[in-house]
Amino acid sequence: MRLLAVVVAALVLAAPAAACTHPRTSLPYLEGQIMCPTCHTTLDQSDAPAAQRIKHFIAQRIDQCATSKQIESELVANFGAGILAAPPHKGFDLVAWWLPIAGLIGGALLLALGVWRWSHSREVEVAEPLDPALAAQVDELVREPWS
Repeated sequence: MRLLAVVVAALVLAAPAAACTHPRTSLPYLEGQIMCPTCHTTLDQSDAPAAQRIKHFIAQRIDQCATSKQIESELVANFGAGILAAPPHKGFDLVAWWLPIAGLIGGALLLALGVWRWSHSREVEVAEPLDPALAAQVDELVREPWS
């Protein structure tokens, strides 16, 4: 009888854990990934009523064992892609990730080209040979302290 009670208690306590077969997401994680539609900051920085409603929706979906991707896709379906703090890593939105990198590389290349052209465009000044009398005087002055 005691064994039966332990088995029933284990099954009752294991049922909620078994309901979520995937790792649970957290509200703080999603608050940093989702934008408030009214103040255009992330949910963790916003106290707007719309942000509070979205936080409540996220908390409900987490309790229902929804993944972060499921919750994000539901919010995108309701509010559009602007609800995400970062653009998706696919399709045309990939340009938003690569454009700044390409700009930095292009700027560095233009700067390098400009420096190279500037350093090679200067004319080399050829010094005229010293007058022999002046050269002898310089040699004498240089030798004087060492003698």
